[in-house]
Amino acid sequence: MKIRSITCFYNPKSNTGQKDLDRFESMIHKARSMFTNEGYVVQSVRLATTPFPDWLPSMEINDAIHLVKAMERGIKESGFDYGCLGPATPKNFESYSLIARMLEATENLFFSGIMAEPNQGILPAVVRACAEIIHQSARTSSNGFTNLRFAALANVPAWVPFFPAAYATGDQPAFALAIESADLALSAYTQSSSLNEGSNKLIQMLESHSKSLGIICDQLAKTFEVNFKGFDFSLAPFPDEWTSLGKAIESLGPPRIGLLGSITASAVLASALDQGNWRRTGFNGLMLPVLEDSTLAERASSSLTIKDLLLFSTVCGVGLDTVPLPGDTTVEQIYALLLDIAALSLRLNKPLTARLMPIPGKKAGDKVQFDFAYFSSGWVLDLPAEPLQNLLARDETFNIRPRTFS
Repeated sequence: MKIRSITCFYNPKSNTGQKDLDRFESMIHKARSMFTNEGYVVQSVRLATTPFPDWLPSMEINDAIHLVKAMERGIKESGFDYGCLGPATPKNFESYSLIARMLEATENLFFSGIMAEPNQGILPAVVRACAEIIHQSARTSSNGFTNLRFAALANVPAWVPFFPAAYATGDQPAFALAIESADLALSAYTQSSSLNEGSNKLIQMLESHSKSLGIICDQLAKTFEVNFKGFDFSLAPFPDEWTSLGKAIESLGPPRIGLLGSITASAVLASALDQGNWRRTGFNGLMLPVLEDSTLAERASSSLTIKDLLLFSTVCGVGLDTVPLPGDTTVEQIYALLLDIAALSLRLNKPLTARLMPIPGKKAGDKVQFDFAYFSSGWVLDLPAEPLQNLLARDETFNIRPRTFS
């Protein structure tokens, strides 16, 4: 298990904004040292802001690019590895049109766009705007890598410590931990003789780590006068076989993830996470990023499909993440997929995200490889989508109510 990120949250518009950055700069150095002394590896430290349309003084593109590039420099100088500038929001619709250009102008900044919220329903215009960002950003680099830094959000609350979904609300500075813990799931179930034994082992390991980490986090919060929001113990993988969530799912029974039985195995893992006792923020679910998991990346050549990933999202997952798509994928195809994700999030009343990566020059079944430590080589997935017709093709805001049981 590793700490994927110590994620700090702040409001650039706050009267104490610069003071908050200064205290974070001191805090992250202290935090790295304290966690390392307890045997934990800290992979990165990250900074997330409130939604950028709330503090960006101008929606004029050149002004916006100038400011975010200056922020990128300031974030790096403050000791952070990456920054996330909060999502574009429906109340500031023009903000979506800035993101592709801001992505192109930066290297270490992440962005997102809200496409569905329970109190507003599904707004086709903003869903399509997110699809256009993905389509345009796919062509910013020759390998489609820019879309690593953008996600479309559906029903996602503040204080998620995983990027690109992270954003803050209010003025109080805070931090949270994003945990890379797929290896714990693999260890728990492969060393057990029953599902119940494996689930209990996983819960015990996560609760034990949360207690050890919580002591440090409480000390940091008190010393630097910031809020500690909690842990996101989502079972995030890394592209090594020993920390593959896909392999952990297969260890429960399905010979290859995507075959029948995979939903049951995923639900078992998600149920175990739900039973754990720790301070929670973010998803605390199963992360199935195709290119970040060696097993998922390999199964994309055979048993794993887009529809499987959508099914996983219904019982455990946090959406579609680092999914390689054909380079000729159209805006309308992406729009149809995002619409399904938004509908699932509202109907199931759960947060879901979409980080989709059309790869220029590639078609379904082609192999893809990146020079990036967090990615495994994988295969482009087919996207079975065509332009929507009839009523769903209209630009009509509509709501989907969560299922209730009487």
